[in-house]
Amino acid sequence: MVDFSSLQLNPVLIQAITELGYTKPTPIQEQAIPKVLEGHDLFGCAQTGTGKTAAFLLPTLNFLLETPQSTKGRRKIQMLILTPTRELAAQIGENCQQYAKHSNLRHLVVFGGVKQGSQVRALQSGIDVLIATPGRLLDLQRQGYIHLNDVKFFILDEADRMLDMGFLPDIRRLLALLPKKKQNLLFSATMPKAIVTLAQSFLTNPVRIEVDPESSTVDQIEQKLMCVAQSDKKRLLTSMVSTDEVRSAIVFTRTKHGANRVVKTLLAANVTAAAIHGNKSQNARIAALDGFSKGKLKVLVATDVASRGIDISGISHVINYDIPNISETYVHRIGRTGRAGLKGIAIAFMDQEEVVDVRNIEKLIGQQLDYDTGHDWHCRRAQSELNTQRQRGYKAPKESKKSGSG
Repeated sequence: MVDFSSLQLNPVLIQAITELGYTKPTPIQEQAIPKVLEGHDLFGCAQTGTGKTAAFLLPTLNFLLETPQSTKGRRKIQMLILTPTRELAAQIGENCQQYAKHSNLRHLVVFGGVKQGSQVRALQSGIDVLIATPGRLLDLQRQGYIHLNDVKFFILDEADRMLDMGFLPDIRRLLALLPKKKQNLLFSATMPKAIVTLAQSFLTNPVRIEVDPESSTVDQIEQKLMCVAQSDKKRLLTSMVSTDEVRSAIVFTRTKHGANRVVKTLLAANVTAAAIHGNKSQNARIAALDGFSKGKLKVLVATDVASRGIDISGISHVINYDIPNISETYVHRIGRTGRAGLKGIAIAFMDQEEVVDVRNIEKLIGQQLDYDTGHDWHCRRAQSELNTQRQRGYKAPKESKKSGSG
């Protein structure tokens, strides 16, 4: 049985993770940590919730701890971690603080949506580890506050979401600013061709590790399909989340405006809820996540762009209010429940216009979703259409007219 003490990590790190209750490494930690310690570039396929943050932070922090640092002048950035969202950056920063708390290493999280003054002051005092979103990072670099000449580790996290959000040009600009000689780590929940091409552009002979790929669903999650007309979805949702069976739920919508409308409906029904999406201020997003994680809010309504970085235990239900037209996104969404050995329930609301999307999801996960018809708004027409699609077999999706961003 492998434990952390056998991975040859610095005693300072072992002490910190022991205090956090870490005993046995997760599969990606067990596979990745030794390879990173050996100096390999790494190409990892892993979802949020698999322990990938520790898989890249522990071995890279280990290097910084065991490499003599110059005592002259201001500290220089030696590790850059690039992440797509503010929430995920903050989460990685929190993990970095926990793991390095018995050392004198300094880290900083920078992202947009807040004033840059405190970030600039921290940069000017010197840091070892920088965790950043692309926009604010490039902005501070152009102003002369960030210098990347001494970076020894570059970690690109949630690479597929980076591309979804249009950050590829920013990533290329940043790669041009980094030293050629460095160790590179890339993590992505899915591996489309664009990600493979990006990886090939800067990884050198990488070790490839795949753990819990996005196309698989966990056994702890009970998946249900509710056929319901679009006009009845609000009534069905309100009825569901008003029961004691739903302890806490994340509801996914396709658009920001849709998320706001759902929250308004729930609040009118005296259900505590808040939305998290790209139009929300950073303070509002932090307040929503904090209220939800502490049980003050029963429902968190989220778009996909804002959802990466939500890593909260004990979520009883994930509800796909809108079916995603990218099948892998469905698997990522439902993975927010059923964590740490707990059971979870994932429910998909399907109207007639979403039948093809559901059929594509079923093809990806290799199973048909079970109908739940025990509600007052069951749409027989949508069920009949899905049954017809199932009999015809799987068909590649047509170009979707649906759009929206979070």
